[in-house]
Amino acid sequence: MAQFAAESGRAATPAATGANPAPLGLSGFALTTFVLSTINAGWFPAASAEVVVALALFYGGLAQFMAGMWEFRAGNTFGATAFSSFGAFWLSYAAILIPGTGIVAGLGSALHSALGIYLLAWAIFTFLMFLGTFRLNVALMALFGFLTLTFLFLALGELIGSGFALIGGYLGIITALIAWYTALAGVLSAHNGIFSLPVWPRT
Repeated sequence: MAQFAAESGRAATPAATGANPAPLGLSGFALTTFVLSTINAGWFPAASAEVVVALALFYGGLAQFMAGMWEFRAGNTFGATAFSSFGAFWLSYAAILIPGTGIVAGLGSALHSALGIYLLAWAIFTFLMFLGTFRLNVALMALFGFLTLTFLFLALGELIGSGFALIGGYLGIITALIAWYTALAGVLSAHNGIFSLPVWPRT
């Protein structure tokens, strides 16, 4: 666990007294992203997006946000910033989709342009986080690189046309698979499993 934590950007601290929260944060992000991305990619009807609200609230949102808070306590600035931010992203995305908030109804014809700006801003933030992975490991570099592209193409889909959103859906699926891989690598390293997965740490 200590080795994976260090490779994920955790600062040198005394012996850990709790579990590594990174696999939880990565898993919550991966599963929620995968479900939404399969819909964006056209694998399932657009109406299926309503099921994403529950995931965005509790797994991609709350669980990932909590993982970020635990990363603060563990001294991992990168993990704390990333997990807390993307947990908040999913919570905010759920708020947009919940009819009771009145956000979609209030935006009216400006919905697509507003979502485009929203997603573009997240693409910029994700790119900044991508720059922060250069001294961590290749798995995280790939994750944030593909996530940046995912947000960018989804933003273009809202601003220009649905063809870009379709590409963004497939990029999101790849992003989710990378996140699951990285999460599994952390779980296996935490309990000395019978095999391990490389994350290719940068030096």
